[in-house]
Amino acid sequence: SIVEHLKTLLNTRQSESPAVPDFGVVDFTDLVHNFPEAIQMLQRCIRTTILQYEPRLKNVVVQHVRDEEALVLKFQITAQLQNKGGRSGGAVRFETQLRAGGRISVR
Repeated sequence: SIVEHLKTLLNTRQSESPAVPDFGVVDFTDLVHNFPEAIQMLQRCIRTTILQYEPRLKNVVVQHVRDEEALVLKFQITAQLQNKGGRSGGAVRFETQLRAGGRISVR
């Protein structure tokens, strides 16, 4: 269920949800002109969004992973599961891909 929530969260652009305007991530097309600096901005945005809207994860780290394809951005997300009692659970890792169309896959 965390993977499905991350897919929804990372594929929603801020201001698309009238009830929660800051739900989701920034529109990546707004950052295209700032490459390669935009990669760090995206990393921070993804991390901040996950920390704010996915309470089952803590100690979130987002790292850019280089890819041979020019039009693909990959990020690795590592975190710890947050147990109901507030204690840390096991470590988890997710891989994301952002393709030219702007969709993010999570696995």
